Amino acid sequence: MGYLWSLTRIFIKAPAGRKRFNVLGALDAVTHELITITNDTYINALCVCELLTKIAECYPRMAITLILDNVKYQKCKIVWDLAASLNIELLYLPAYSPNLNLIERLWKFVKKQCLYSKYYSDFTLFRSAITECLNKTHTDHKKELDSLLSLNFQSFKKSKFMGF
Repeated sequence: MGYLWSLTRIFIKAPAGRKRFNVLGALDAVTHELITITNDTYINALCVCELLTKIAECYPRMAITLILDNVKYQKCKIVWDLAASLNIELLYLPAYSPNLNLIERLWKFVKKQCLYSKYYSDFTLFRSAITECLNKTHTDHKKELDSLLSLNFQSFKKSKFMGF
């Protein structure tokens, strides 16, 4: 439970300051294998290039299509040029459609496991909890993630659009 009503005021510990732990990941839609890049600063085009290189190393001589959000740093020339040289096709999702991106389901799962109603006394514990959860996606969390990361999407066969 992430909240509680109380008649008396209770102070709950919370970390002071603002530190970042960024995870940029790629998820194999079939095997659910996860490839990640992490840092404590910012995600930018160079991080995306690092991820592309790591993906190409993990899947040599395979046709790869990477599905991406419409984030600006993923749509720049440096990313496009590297993807072309690594023979990786970049496919961008329509705006405001995170439900079509499987990795968004994984991020939601990780937040639920590591962040909701949890307090970490220091940043190192916070970072290690997330890293450990991501490392266990193929072992401890496999059964739950296999159902969560299915390729079943809801479709509407007889949809009608109303004109305004």
